[in-house]
Amino acid sequence: MDSDSFCMWATSPTGGGVAVIKPFDGKAPTVGNGVMVALAVDSKEKVNAIHAKALALGGKDEGKPGPRGGNFYAGYFRDLDGNKLNAFIMG
Repeated sequence: MDSDSFCMWATSPTGGGVAVIKPFDGKAPTVGNGVMVALAVDSKEKVNAIHAKALALGGKDEGKPGPRGGNFYAGYFRDLDGNKLNAFIMG
C-alpha cells in the first residue's frame, strides 16, 4: 500500500506489515511520532477491545475504532511512553 503520506510493505493483505509514514499531526518525526506498530486481529470486536483496554490502562486515544476507508477498520492509541499503535482488521 502506498499514498502521498505513507508506504507499507506486508507479506499478505490481512497481516501486519512495516510502514514508513509522515506524522499525522504534521510535526517532525521523532520517537513515537512517525513510528507505529500495527496489530492485526480477526474481528472488529477485538479492535474495539484492544483500544478500550489501552485507554483503560492509561494510554492516549489517537483515533477511536472505526472504518478508515475501503475494508480497513482500526483503532489508534499511544502507550504510556508515547509510542503509537493500532489494532486493525481488513475485511
